[in-house]
Amino acid sequence: MAKEQAQRKVSRRRVFYIPGYDPIHPRRYRELYRTESAAQAEISNYDIGLSPKTGDGHYGWHVRSQMDGLQTEADIEVLVWSDIVRDSMATDIPHTYWQLIRTAWTYISSGALRRLMMLRKGPVIAALYPVGMLLLQLTVAVIAFFVIWNGVERVGAMLPDGTPWVILIAISALGAAGGAVAFVMLLRWFKKKDGTFFAYYLMHDYAFSAQWGGANPPVLEDRMREFGDTIASALEEDVDEVLVVGHSSGAHLAVSILADLIREGRVPKHGPALSFLSLGQVVPMLSFLPKADRLRRDLHYLSARDQLTWIDVTAPGDGCAFALCDPVSVSGVEPDNKKWPLVFSAAFTQSLSPERWKALRWRFFRLHFQYLCAFDRPKDYDYFKITAGPLTLAERYADRPPSRSRIDVAVSRYTSMAA
Repeated sequence: MAKEQAQRKVSRRRVFYIPGYDPIHPRRYRELYRTESAAQAEISNYDIGLSPKTGDGHYGWHVRSQMDGLQTEADIEVLVWSDIVRDSMATDIPHTYWQLIRTAWTYISSGALRRLMMLRKGPVIAALYPVGMLLLQLTVAVIAFFVIWNGVERVGAMLPDGTPWVILIAISALGAAGGAVAFVMLLRWFKKKDGTFFAYYLMHDYAFSAQWGGANPPVLEDRMREFGDTIASALEEDVDEVLVVGHSSGAHLAVSILADLIREGRVPKHGPALSFLSLGQVVPMLSFLPKADRLRRDLHYLSARDQLTWIDVTAPGDGCAFALCDPVSVSGVEPDNKKWPLVFSAAFTQSLSPERWKALRWRFFRLHFQYLCAFDRPKDYDYFKITAGPLTLAERYADRPPSRSRIDVAVSRYTSMAA
């Protein structure tokens, strides 16, 4: 089927975007697409415009473009699981610190952390960041507690000899109470300012995977089945391509959803081209854990299928992704007849001008979303040409070789694919 897909032109496309661990309403993705597509169109000299989505279904928008003399229409939908994310983040401060201990123990005791460090340091540092930041916040709060307590006790020490012990004890208790108030208020302030620090957000993200040892919680499995039904329905429509985009942790959700669809025979032989674009993936963070049998089995299966085209795009400049790490191979589940994914780099340092790169270089969270944004010196990766242009994913990258610097050796300690 991949060969047949490579010969298709696209006039109508359905696009399903699966976000990563993100609690925010999907309208942010519409606004990002609107502003960044306009910027890329001006740079690359093509026309693209958005209009409201018509009909029922998931949150989305309609796109009409004129590229290379051809007109293409695309309906883009966001497959939302932000409610599940928000529920998983609805924890108090003590519970978050318990998550820290439990998550650190999961990755260290299983050996996953050491193996992950053999791949890329950037995403491992990103994973350790919330641990370090939360411990730093706790340390600051503890110091504040003792500074206030000791300060009040020094006042008590200045009282004349013979002061009743009841008064001295009361002063010490007052100091301890004042220190406790400062301790709690500081921790609450840090949490309130997490939009700046991202410590709680990232801790909840990694804890969400670690809590189940690499397996999906039942509520997420239910949502993934719903997503699969939505994609299967689109594959029955009169469109030229059904494109699934999985960003960050949304990439491993897409792997399992698509593997299920193909296993169940829900991909029509003569239907639309089925394409899968994984962006900024963090698959090893899950597949290296001991109970990730489901994901490893799906990676193994999907990588050898003719029913789809799978392109994996990352960039070494993205410190939050496992850049150029073949998610199938590094997970130790590469089959003999492996075809996918085609792994290559978005090459941020080359596709962004020096001025733009300088402005973004230390904005790590923003760089993790650069795949969805405009490039002022675009090479062969253009998110808007992929999602709204006249070529299928297979045709666009039919002759694209994989990046020579990709990592495609088995690293994971756990390779079980038990059902």
